[in-house]
Amino acid sequence: MELYQIRAFVSVARLGNVTKAADALHVTQPAVTAQIKGLEQDLGIALFVRAGGRLSLTRAGERLLPCAEALLQSSAEMQATAQRLKGELSGSIELGVPGETPEFLRLGALLGGMQQGLPLVELRTRSLPLLHLLDQVRGGGLSCALIVAPNPPRDVQWHPLRSLSYRVAIPNRLKPEMHSWGWRFLASLPWIDGAIESHVHQMLRSLFEQQGLDPNVVLRSEDTSGLDDFVRSGSGCALLREEVAVLGAEREDWMVWSAARIDAQLFFVTSAERASDPLIVAMSSVIQAVWAQ
Repeated sequence: MELYQIRAFVSVARLGNVTKAADALHVTQPAVTAQIKGLEQDLGIALFVRAGGRLSLTRAGERLLPCAEALLQSSAEMQATAQRLKGELSGSIELGVPGETPEFLRLGALLGGMQQGLPLVELRTRSLPLLHLLDQVRGGGLSCALIVAPNPPRDVQWHPLRSLSYRVAIPNRLKPEMHSWGWRFLASLPWIDGAIESHVHQMLRSLFEQQGLDPNVVLRSEDTSGLDDFVRSGSGCALLREEVAVLGAEREDWMVWSAARIDAQLFFVTSAERASDPLIVAMSSVIQAVWAQ
């Protein structure tokens, strides 16, 4: 049983297709097929069944997949540690980030951790909406990303960093109409939303879909890190992170509607193919250390 066989097993299991796995591993399709067969022979069990043109895991394959992923992770961590000891871990990492403030994302602390632990690694950041971040990670356009989402994303490797909540912030100029507040009235108010692909839009849509309503969106802002400015100026309502919303209400910058809250998490994500890359393993270690503080 060899690591390259285990790597082929994990790639095919995640992608469900030998062709895609071969492309991700930069080998031929026959090579992937041979590696899977060799692993099955070594283990003495079948790992996959073919159904509808797609390879699916057998029950044994499902049980063994977490073990295989753990082996790859351990191998990558060992390799990354050895390279750090030799001072050879170098290169660049492009980190995707959502439309939130650098302070909230702890980018300053992350850069400090990178400079201390990975001095030869260049960090680049690219701000994109949620759905674009996931597409770029899955397609290899980004090394990894920080995302905000209500649920763990599919088809990527993820690690939760913190839980957070979003609240409805309403301009003070609407205070005289408080007696009319209800979901239908709330939906009729002017709303400042993010791009359709953004985490803010996904959560706002989910919030109102549960009530069978659509919010009256008057502006979609590509930059969702500054939605509080629109609420403060009286332009419209917006979903804000709870700590921002509550602090603004305490300062009487706006009102917070107590009947609505949506929970989410901040995740660190990378593709299954890049998860065992020593650079990504080292980056993940730094990020987790930053968020453990």
